[in-house]
Amino acid sequence: MISIPVAVEEVVKKKPFLEGALVDGLINLSALARQIKPEVEERIGKTVNDSAVIMALNRLVPRLELMSAMKIKNVVENMGDIVVRSNLSDFTFLNTSTLYGLQARLLNEVHSLKNVFCTFSQGIYETTLVVSDSIVPLVKELFANERIISSNTNLSLITVRLPSENTACPGVYYYLFKELAWDNINIVEVISTANEFTIVVGDHDIHRAFTILMEAKRNVQN
Repeated sequence: MISIPVAVEEVVKKKPFLEGALVDGLINLSALARQIKPEVEERIGKTVNDSAVIMALNRLVPRLELMSAMKIKNVVENMGDIVVRSNLSDFTFLNTSTLYGLQARLLNEVHSLKNVFCTFSQGIYETTLVVSDSIVPLVKELFANERIISSNTNLSLITVRLPSENTACPGVYYYLFKELAWDNINIVEVISTANEFTIVVGDHDIHRAFTILMEAKRNVQN
């Protein structure tokens, strides 16, 4: 049997945005305690009082604040350049035996072109191409016989450099994506490597998204 504080922490951590809202002081603890009490009781196997859940929340919040501050300060304040690129489109194709050869042909065609963006994100069943608008006609020509799943135009991207320790620091992406979600920024695609990530958004969201990421970095440094 687990304790009430452990049960409360488990419930909080499984609810999107709740942890961040508690840290920011946006949640009425009494109301939250009443809402999560049934889940807490189910986890510990007995009835509990609202006051016990409120006490557990009061003890949890300072821990969340400390953990959040440590995680964010170590990585976000050391974020490198934030690069913005516009005039992009994306195409998602079903993976086939011929698709990989076409990717190679596309790269061979564009590798010498200046100011052209072209990247592939390959999943188990499908592959997404994010490309500069200037080579969209070439993409449509080369991949004309492939099965297209979706496509989007009027896109921009933001690439963020992260310090190498980001891969061992839980919560970095959550913090940054939470800030974007709070402002209703729709992320069309996410492309990541070990020490950088790229988000693709609609042109109408690019200025707000850039501002939010810059403010997130400044807020941690202050």
